[in-house]
Amino acid sequence: MSKRCRYIMVGGFLGAGKTTAIQSLAQHLTDTGQRVGLICNDQSTGLVDTALLRSKGFSVEEITGGCFCCRFDSLLEAAQNLTSESSPDLFLAEPVGSCTDLVATVSYPLRRIYGDRFSVAPLSVVVDPGRAARIFGLTQGGHFSEKVTYVYRKQLEEADLIVINKCDASPPEILDRVVLAINEAFPHAKTFVCSAKYGTNLEPWFKSLLSEEIPVSRPLEINYDTYAEGEALLGWLNCTVRLKTDQPFDGNRSLVALVDDIRNRVVNQGGRIAHLKATLDSHDGSGTLSVVSLVENNDEPDLRESLLDYVNGGSLVVNLRAEAEPVMLETVTRDAITALSGIDATIEHLEQFKPSRPIPTHRMAL
Repeated sequence: MSKRCRYIMVGGFLGAGKTTAIQSLAQHLTDTGQRVGLICNDQSTGLVDTALLRSKGFSVEEITGGCFCCRFDSLLEAAQNLTSESSPDLFLAEPVGSCTDLVATVSYPLRRIYGDRFSVAPLSVVVDPGRAARIFGLTQGGHFSEKVTYVYRKQLEEADLIVINKCDASPPEILDRVVLAINEAFPHAKTFVCSAKYGTNLEPWFKSLLSEEIPVSRPLEINYDTYAEGEALLGWLNCTVRLKTDQPFDGNRSLVALVDDIRNRVVNQGGRIAHLKATLDSHDGSGTLSVVSLVENNDEPDLRESLLDYVNGGSLVVNLRAEAEPVMLETVTRDAITALSGIDATIEHLEQFKPSRPIPTHRMAL
């Protein structure tokens, strides 16, 4: 890697809208003539986010089996692969949504050991204001257990830039209270209010990310036992399915129905969804996907991207994260897939688990 590239990491809890925010940023950079390389991250293989970003024509590398902090060498390898493929000017990296302590384990090592290769941008953390309102006690409704909430708050505590996303989906009075609560709790961070989905008020955040300003955040004071226990309360499931029918069907409607069915089954079993996302790729050559997302037990499935026509099948990918036992997530997902009406569904890959204890490759002070 001969040139020094900007490394931009956009974190945040599951379902906050990180991928949509990164997609908007990548498109903005591309439109201004800059080449971008994207790095997705997950505890397992088969990511909806990777499929979505690749469908938009971006160069994407995927790191699985742990967060950037524990797969630091893989992060460097991914950057090198992207450099060989497309020689990007900037890397946009999305860490696992349950991961924190990224400044000490990723940003500082990149700056101190590989400062000749990377100019490290301030750490952004994206926030779903509806979930934040419940966690901060501003609105009624269920929320995660204490140790999961610990991880959520630690993400905000280490952020240089807090991006309150989905401003289009929250009542102004709730949004104002969320902004006030975050500013009071985390006064060191710059706060932005925007909608990545609709492109509202993104420019101020982009400007801060792309400036040469050196982040001032310090490493977290964090209890790794509590952190590990909080992550381990979350069940993870990644599933890839081959769909086939004799008669064309409405892929968009079927995907919404599937996500709705999985959600209902999880709720009926006492689980709490952190994020449920699914894609359907018909491989029809159009480059389009059907993408459905749901981030709370009480939310309705959100059709984010649509197929253009009826289809005869394709590749279905389901990513489910919930405070629940992974075995239960597998059972309800299999049952919902089996219940798809008139569709021959063959599960090609399914993996469910709890994240293992994070063991960073590096952990440094500035």
